[in-house]
Amino acid sequence: MDRAQKEKVVEELGQIFESSGVVVVSHYAGLTVAEMQDLRARAREAGSAVRVAKNRLAKIALDGKPCASIADLLTGMTVLTYSEDPVAAAKVAQDYAKENKKFEILGGAMGENVLDQAGVEAVSKMPSREELISTIVGMLGAPASNIAGAIGAPASNIASILSTIEDKAAA
Repeated sequence: MDRAQKEKVVEELGQIFESSGVVVVSHYAGLTVAEMQDLRARAREAGSAVRVAKNRLAKIALDGKPCASIADLLTGMTVLTYSEDPVAAAKVAQDYAKENKKFEILGGAMGENVLDQAGVEAVSKMPSREELISTIVGMLGAPASNIAGAIGAPASNIASILSTIEDKAAA
């Protein structure tokens, strides 16, 4: 890799570290190509991505970024799982680590907050952005449906009372 290529990789990694909601650092020693492709496919489905980069270049890219403190985790064969959604990458990494013992989560960063293994696990259990949005929309819609039901209820009560009176009069 020549200097221009290295500079391009450092710039790309810098963008990843700056724009990602969460970055998870893991060891992947012993994973086959098929297992790595499976991890990449799962990440893509969840709206996250996987990147393998040289540790030295990643450390250079981390310089001056909010998550610069994860530089200590970049030793050995590391892979970065990242996403804009603060939960997606952590969920993908955690689920994959449960199924494949060769994939070991070292830690990560969520903005300026450094996460250890337990921190990544805790983040992975949080609801995703889409789940939170759907919950909020449901909460906003519930009062409106309650009001509509309350407004319609007296009319249906009056109709049932009139129906009962007619039935008694007919009998």
